[in-house]
Amino acid sequence: MNLYDDLHQLAGAQGADFFGAADLTPARAAILEQGGPMVAVFPRAVSVGVALMHAIVDQLPQRAERAVAVTYRAHAYDIVNARLDQITSRLSSALQAAGYRALPVPASSRVDETRQAGLFSNKMAAHLAGLGWIGKSCMLVTPSNGPRVRWASILTDAPLLVGRPMAPQCGDCHECVDACPVHAFTGRPFNPEEPRSARMDAAKCDAYLRHLTETRGLPVCGMCLYACPHGQRAAARLAGT
Repeated sequence: MNLYDDLHQLAGAQGADFFGAADLTPARAAILEQGGPMVAVFPRAVSVGVALMHAIVDQLPQRAERAVAVTYRAHAYDIVNARLDQITSRLSSALQAAGYRALPVPASSRVDETRQAGLFSNKMAAHLAGLGWIGKSCMLVTPSNGPRVRWASILTDAPLLVGRPMAPQCGDCHECVDACPVHAFTGRPFNPEEPRSARMDAAKCDAYLRHLTETRGLPVCGMCLYACPHGQRAAARLAGT
């Protein structure tokens, strides 16, 4: 097997449900602006994803109940993110042992509170790797599981086989836009030439999560995640309905 296949096999053995590699050169300007030269120096990324449990996501309309919020926060966020970080750590070690540079990007972590952004966009890496498309909620939507996936990345200079980005497949659907309690989404389809602010008011989302923390003790919303028909169809297939 080649290096890509070795990494793919290792990722699967560690529990990854999605795996791919991305050419980052088309997005270098955006990467440099978000994370600086520390991340922009890398020409490729490895993207890994872990599917969320439908039985948890499907309870989100009842998220005001503490049991639902606690379960979602634990098993669809904190624990899954820790699993992803373990996977990217193992893959990074394998890349370095093969003679290449590797920088694991933590799952769902912020370094810029003003823009509510991390060091690097894990969703962008998954999109460029051909694992899904950017939906109107600014989430990565996969054909098989909708947006019900958490992502992490490894930046590298390894000469890996890369995927091709998927075009948006949301069509006229606005379910995620309409489901947002604070109307944070504009409904515009993804355009790589536009900033995220053309599609999402991240400050509205952040303020709402702070409000939930103050009033309920846990910042759990996820209604855009729940509402996507692609994810709901995946849950229905699993249930045999």
